Amino acid sequence: MKQSLSMVLILVVLLAVGAGAYWLFRDVYEPPGAKPVSPIPGMPQGTDGYPWCNDTFFYDIFVRSFYDSVGVGIGDFNGITAKLDYLNDGNPETTTDLGITGIWLMPIHPSPSYHGYDVTDYLAVNPEYGTMDDFKRMVKEAHQRGIRVIIDLVLNHTSREHPWFIAAGDPNSKYRNYYIWVKEKPAYSGPWGQKVWIAHSTGYYYALFWEGMPDLNYTNPAVTQEMYQVVKFWLSETGIDGFRLDAARHLIEDGPKQENTPATHEWYKAFRTYYKSINPEAMTVGEIWSDLNAIKGYVQGDELDLAFQFNLAEAFVDSANEGNAGTALGELRLTYKLLPPLQYATFLTNHDIDRVMSQLGGDVNKAKVAASMLLTAPGVPFLYYGEEVGLMGTKPDENIRRPMQWSADKHAGFSTRFPWRSPGKGWETNNVALQTNDPNSLLSHYRTLIHIRNAHAALRVGQTWTLRADHPALYAILRASREETILVVVNLSGEAVSSYTLRLDESSVAPGIYRAFPILGAEDELAPLTFAEDGGFSDYVPLPELPAYGTLIVQLQPKD
Repeated sequence: MKQSLSMVLILVVLLAVGAGAYWLFRDVYEPPGAKPVSPIPGMPQGTDGYPWCNDTFFYDIFVRSFYDSVGVGIGDFNGITAKLDYLNDGNPETTTDLGITGIWLMPIHPSPSYHGYDVTDYLAVNPEYGTMDDFKRMVKEAHQRGIRVIIDLVLNHTSREHPWFIAAGDPNSKYRNYYIWVKEKPAYSGPWGQKVWIAHSTGYYYALFWEGMPDLNYTNPAVTQEMYQVVKFWLSETGIDGFRLDAARHLIEDGPKQENTPATHEWYKAFRTYYKSINPEAMTVGEIWSDLNAIKGYVQGDELDLAFQFNLAEAFVDSANEGNAGTALGELRLTYKLLPPLQYATFLTNHDIDRVMSQLGGDVNKAKVAASMLLTAPGVPFLYYGEEVGLMGTKPDENIRRPMQWSADKHAGFSTRFPWRSPGKGWETNNVALQTNDPNSLLSHYRTLIHIRNAHAALRVGQTWTLRADHPALYAILRASREETILVVVNLSGEAVSSYTLRLDESSVAPGIYRAFPILGAEDELAPLTFAEDGGFSDYVPLPELPAYGTLIVQLQPKD
């Protein structure tokens, strides 16, 4: 018995020493991942050597506002499941669904706030949205329809109501160093002049966005290990496909330098190694609300898979509003020049920006041409829920996150009772039910464009060249994948354009005569196009007249 007890004590000591060594060196050695996740059968694996996300069109959902399945005025996971056939019915032969192949869910974790960006438990779901089983069922149903699912992961901060922060109020707690504390308040403010040092009875803590969201301290390796476990759980246990990373550029501060620090970049390199070890197909898309040089640092291959290009989104909307293609084409050229090919996310608006229909003054035609630019551009497109039927809304934020407008029924068909926020202006006409069978509706335009993009590799993964058009309203680009070449021309003005020509200085398209078959915007074969030895062409007129707010998409096929 004494010998057995001695052996047990020795074993306990060895385990303790081993654990101590692990915690001592955990910032050097990556913890083992879970059993690698197998690829999902039947899901696309990528075209022309690009990752699967470059073949994907994402739909951005605020769960609280999408669909209420139980009549409590708040959207839920089962509500999303009930509406999956609207997004994608899983049958590639049908065209009545929207054609979405990816979903991004805004925060789904427990939180004291309606928006969820101050998390209190990273390993649970918001009970207002349903149960973990409801969430897993939704993911499974989405996958069966060919839809991948990513969720918001708020790495930068927690809620001040998170158990870690509550415990951190005690200077002697092991959780104290999970956050950033000082005894004396530093003199500097935040990046946009905001107060970031918050008084507490035991000192000052750092909170970039507001006092209710204290920043996590990633110079403490224990915090990194906590987040690794979070990532491991969601990828391995729920089967999701990746994460949208909130406030990605603010992760680790260096005194008054509070964004894009070297330590932040180093952290993401290790983070990428870890999540790819769990699922090599898992992807991340970062919110890097900054200039292209800053974005480039995160998507050069060893940090994030994608980053949102906010300037391009603004340029698309501005060009649609002004009827002048120069802004969009200029930003597109710059993006294509500075960022790795296609490894950025495109969009028009999101949950932090006034709704696109409101920015465009409620003009459906302008909304259509904005959609045309988005859906034919390089990059991975994201569509904010309801944009396809013209939801309107301007800040405060609650007003740009209003309930989805499903019908002209009471509460816009979102719920059987008054919702958490009333539907927005124009819900009686800007809704799915009234637009779904109208071939001229905004919804039909989005649906057509998404299905065209899904069907044509050049629009998903093709190289891109901007064309010169001798009319300021013409947005014209050429896209070419390994097997296909497509010409896109969008008239951003409210007047037909009949006096114009298109020109391209050079490209990698093989020289020769190409027949022009319309995909959208015309019915009969168009004038042929001749590419010179350098892949360029001049004085091309595909149609004698381009209609007001018209979109022309043409497939070019070698004549021989």
